[in-house]
Amino acid sequence: MAINWDDLRIFLSVARQDSLSGAARELRLDPATVGRRVARLEAGLGAPLFVKSPQGYRLTEAGERLVRQAEQAELAIGAGTSEAAAAEEGLSGAIRLGAPDGCANFLLPQVCAQLCDAHPGLEVQIVALPRIVDLSRREADMAIAVSRPSSGRLTVQKISDYGLSLAAHQGYLDGAPPLQGAADLGAHRIAGYIPDMIFDSELDYLGALGVERVRLASNSVAVQFRWIAQGAGIGVVHDFALPQAPGLVRVLHEEISMTRTFWLVRHAGGRRAARHDRFAQALIGALRQEIARLEALA
Repeated sequence: MAINWDDLRIFLSVARQDSLSGAARELRLDPATVGRRVARLEAGLGAPLFVKSPQGYRLTEAGERLVRQAEQAELAIGAGTSEAAAAEEGLSGAIRLGAPDGCANFLLPQVCAQLCDAHPGLEVQIVALPRIVDLSRREADMAIAVSRPSSGRLTVQKISDYGLSLAAHQGYLDGAPPLQGAADLGAHRIAGYIPDMIFDSELDYLGALGVERVRLASNSVAVQFRWIAQGAGIGVVHDFALPQAPGLVRVLHEEISMTRTFWLVRHAGGRRAARHDRFAQALIGALRQEIARLEALA
């Protein structure tokens, strides 16, 4: 059977949006039209491509195989622009970037502003969420993550390692009980994550230290940082955030320090792959420089 590319395009949108209505919005079509086109494709192939579930439209095995073929076709069609034309284009258009709020608050504002200064045609939208950004639902074009994904049709690039330390405001430490070692943390007011809202095991810093009680808790890194910077207690702070609050000092640094990694995650292939490749390269380079610069000041 010869497959119509327009049907494949609609099929890919349903697979990525997990729903007829989501694909219809993306394609600016009526949901009933999207449903008929998918049904026509299924009839022509003689196999169901989706199973309807409470979470939306999920791919069958036949659907998974067709997605891989459709993405190859999409990439081939998108390659119609020459390399020279792509180079001339530079960085332009809108890019939506998802990130955990620590990175979104303390790194991305200045980094993305610098990129936009260098590329006047570029528009950057930062989606700061205290959870994992769902690329399959097109919440963003790409996302920064603290754990490397192990499944999915994704391109994953390491951005950089970064450090974290226990920190407190000097004003808090001046009036607090002695702090000679990790065993003394129980006598202090701790700021950190709400335990049941830690969305990635890499963020369970205090659990790894044996801290059982968090008296000031938030799902937002920015809220935790403000508490610590205002002298409300002790908590884990990104080293690259320390220069933003001059009164903050590391505590127990010889005994306690942590290292984590930022990863850039995006869909493999796609018609925007060349433009996203260029943005990803520029973003990774700028983030590495900014992390190194700020950690050197900490």
